[in-house]
Amino acid sequence: MAAHVLQQCVRLIARPTPRLCASNLALRVASASTVAVHGRLSYVADSRRTRWLGQSQMSVASVLCRQYADLPPLTLESIKDRVMYVLKLYDKINPEKLQTSSHFMKDLGLDSLDQVEIIMAMEDEFGFEIPDVEAEKLMTPDEIVQYIADKQDVYE
Repeated sequence: MAAHVLQQCVRLIARPTPRLCASNLALRVASASTVAVHGRLSYVADSRRTRWLGQSQMSVASVLCRQYADLPPLTLESIKDRVMYVLKLYDKINPEKLQTSSHFMKDLGLDSLDQVEIIMAMEDEFGFEIPDVEAEKLMTPDEIVQYIADKQDVYE
């Protein structure tokens, strides 16, 4: 299958067409490697567009285009909601007793190991590492929210 596609590309190079350029050929060859993975699809190349038989016609650019999504921008409220959600899921915390001002050790009865596990959960949730020196100071959900907001430059 891939050999057939490459033969078609070689034929297209040998035949001078005004629309065929190096970048177009590179896209077609890249598409060929994609086709090799999906053996059930047939590939037809012409000078104007690339088509997959059995599917709607697509341009080469749309075949190779990646769609990226981004998370909505962080706000203080969204940080607070995510922190509280992670804390409510922690098995040693009673969700009814949890408030944003609750001290982990005094109010919730957690120990230092629990506090380390909470910080690790926050690192996983927000995708960055909190240094141990800073983590020791974070004893309430409010302090965690403020720390994350400062590190992520969120001020509203």
